[in-house]
Amino acid sequence: MNKETIHAYCLKLHGSTYDYKEEWQADRYHIGGKMYGMMGGDATGRPVLTLKCEPIRAEELREAYEGIITGYYMNKTHWNSIYMDVDDVPIDLVENLIQHSYELVFGKLTKKAQQEINCAENT
Repeated sequence: MNKETIHAYCLKLHGSTYDYKEEWQADRYHIGGKMYGMMGGDATGRPVLTLKCEPIRAEELREAYEGIITGYYMNKTHWNSIYMDVDDVPIDLVENLIQHSYELVFGKLTKKAQQEINCAENT
């Protein structure tokens, strides 16, 4: 999985915004001002993609895939990190998990924020 593919996928999600956090050396993706994804590196510089995930699903994914671990520098219950340099996590699953993270965060936004994002989609 490469950074450019993930970046393009995240930005095609409606209302997604992007920034780069210099202190973390991480690319971050937001919906409604709330982060749903981050690409950076672990302590050794190994590239990781960190995404929000429903807790039961997060545990199941960690058990099923060697390349999926608890969220690096994030809440270990609600976030998973995916090593971007392993082949055991298929890109279609990564895209599904990005969408899942986006939807979880979008669902926690206020109704007003959700409506503003949805209205912008229809214009």
